[in-house]
Amino acid sequence: MSKSDPCIICVAITGSVPTKASNPAVPISVAEQIESSHAAFEAGATICHAHVRNEDQTPSSDPDKFAALKEGLEKHCPGMIIQFSTGGRSGAGQARGGMLPLKPDMASLSVGSNNFPTRVYENPPDLVDWLASEMLTYGVKPEIEAFDLSHILKAADMYAKGQIKDVPYVQFVMGVKNAMPADRHVFDFYLQTVNRLFPGAPWCAAGIGPNQIVLNEWAVAAGGHARTGLEDNVRLDRDRLAPSNAALVKRLVEVCDRHERPVADVATARAILGLAA
Repeated sequence: MSKSDPCIICVAITGSVPTKASNPAVPISVAEQIESSHAAFEAGATICHAHVRNEDQTPSSDPDKFAALKEGLEKHCPGMIIQFSTGGRSGAGQARGGMLPLKPDMASLSVGSNNFPTRVYENPPDLVDWLASEMLTYGVKPEIEAFDLSHILKAADMYAKGQIKDVPYVQFVMGVKNAMPADRHVFDFYLQTVNRLFPGAPWCAAGIGPNQIVLNEWAVAAGGHARTGLEDNVRLDRDRLAPSNAALVKRLVEVCDRHERPVADVATARAILGLAA
């Protein structure tokens, strides 16, 4: 990847932790998610990373909600890459992959466990293997969410065994409390490891909370792709809440402009990731 290549912007619209109490702009209902994604899409985002919520704002694993969200995104954000979360707050056990038969373009895949702020984020090997097999069955491209160096190496092992079809698309997740902090030396070593294991492969980075803009800068400057959105961060800065997902996307577009990186459009993003047009 070249530092002048187009940058893919992923917007994580809702997540499973931020609520309207933390920021009224967080979209909760499917209708709100579609509206927020559409604004982010028009601002430059080409991947929508999505969880779904119940009416009381708690995380949901309801495939019907995922289906309604997918239908709305396909209608209002034509060509946008739909990436569903199979993370730990998307349900327990195999319920975490209950939306994969809907055949979204992509789905997140955490291949190992780690600490979170108040709990252990459990990704036992048998569940990881099952999720990977479901993604193969339904033609869903996994995004490897690397909360630790071992997760990158595990992805390489799964790729070698045929559990992951294409060269892994790895996202570095940094800044989660009790997990990997936003450390530049670690980031550089992550990047070296990806380049060694998967030469020339695209990769992405996400920073949590105030580290969002930090990881945006590091990823764009290093030739990677970047994630933003209200799932990871509800503020524009220390004193201002982000007014929308679109506002965070626009801030990331400004980072791309400073580093002379064009923002990838839908066709370019799909080509980079090996997805159907």
